[in-house]
Amino acid sequence: MNFVLVFSLVLGEVLCWPHAGVYIDNGLNQTIIDREMTPAEKREMEMEILNLLGLPERPKRVSKSLKRSAPRFLLDIYKSLMEEENGGHRSERSADLNLSGDEQNAIDESDVIMTFESINHHVSSVRHERGKRLWFNVSEMPIAENVVGAELRIYQKEILSPKKARNVYTVTVFELVNTDSGERELEYISAVNTTGSFTGWLNLNLTACLPTWVAFPDSNKGLYLSVHPVDKPGREIRPEDIGLITAKGPDETHPFMVAFLKASNHVQPKRSIRDLSSKRRVRKSNYVEMMLNDNPHYGSTCKMYDLYISFKDLKWQDWIIAPTGYSAHYCAGECKFPLNGHMNATNHAIVQTLVHLMNPNKFPKPCCAPTKLTPISVLYFQDDTNVILKKYKKMSVKSCGCH
Repeated sequence: MNFVLVFSLVLGEVLCWPHAGVYIDNGLNQTIIDREMTPAEKREMEMEILNLLGLPERPKRVSKSLKRSAPRFLLDIYKSLMEEENGGHRSERSADLNLSGDEQNAIDESDVIMTFESINHHVSSVRHERGKRLWFNVSEMPIAENVVGAELRIYQKEILSPKKARNVYTVTVFELVNTDSGERELEYISAVNTTGSFTGWLNLNLTACLPTWVAFPDSNKGLYLSVHPVDKPGREIRPEDIGLITAKGPDETHPFMVAFLKASNHVQPKRSIRDLSSKRRVRKSNYVEMMLNDNPHYGSTCKMYDLYISFKDLKWQDWIIAPTGYSAHYCAGECKFPLNGHMNATNHAIVQTLVHLMNPNKFPKPCCAPTKLTPISVLYFQDDTNVILKKYKKMSVKSCGCH
């Protein structure tokens, strides 16, 4: 039977819960508490996991509904990624989400996908007033992230007018920029054609302007959305005339921007995370040693055991959308001579074992360690308007071996 280690931490307003701690499988089909954690240890554990997730602090509680367009979009992507990991096919994912080839490639290439809901933001008038102005707060996006792509997603519902439904329209997005004279002008970003009978999401490429907004926040004056009939390019009409939902409407059709990002190797949170003191390091090291000595499987042959991290027990379900937790697993046991095939030993481990047998006081035995690690994806609210889907590398052990 596998040794099951569950971090069951209760934080925040219920820190005094008497049974928060580390649970183990006692080998009798029972899970028992191995050691209760003090309130300080529970806060420390929370900070360590937040540090691992790259977050400087616990995001504030969010009351936003998952019915809103941005979190629904990322939740669908999250579910499709999970289905693909479980044997699904990429073509099925693209078809279900109506993803283009470029969008599919951006999802696969990115480590972080962020969404930004449009916000009412005062912008001085421009020359064209039949269109709509949109603004997105991208100030929380790390500067060091590499932008793979960005797009505006705006929903269109079918026009009831038979004449307008047959027409073809060009939807163009412009960036609002300041000229040298201080006046505000429009700079072309991208465009897409649609018909009045179309129902669904329109995607407009914003990759050209997002890096500038992030590097120079003051340059973010927003976007201007313009609609013209293809046969009458000089005539601008209101976006609402072809069924575009730009502001008012159901939560599930609210316009939003999505950014596909590739994490830099040196990305740091905007607010510093306090480092571990040497005292804390020693205490954790002593605790790990104590756990190993008490582990009923300590001394057995190297192999993989169960370890489940519960976000729900951390009371993080108010900001983490999915998953409720994940199977991290861990490697434990000894690398004893002879190193059999099931130990997945490296050639170096075999040589080290032989040297250890000749001089055990000078040369240690090989260590039992992961040989394969896989990523996990976590979907969470960053704040009331932004949602993030982030892939964390090397989070789950898939196999163990002697090194």
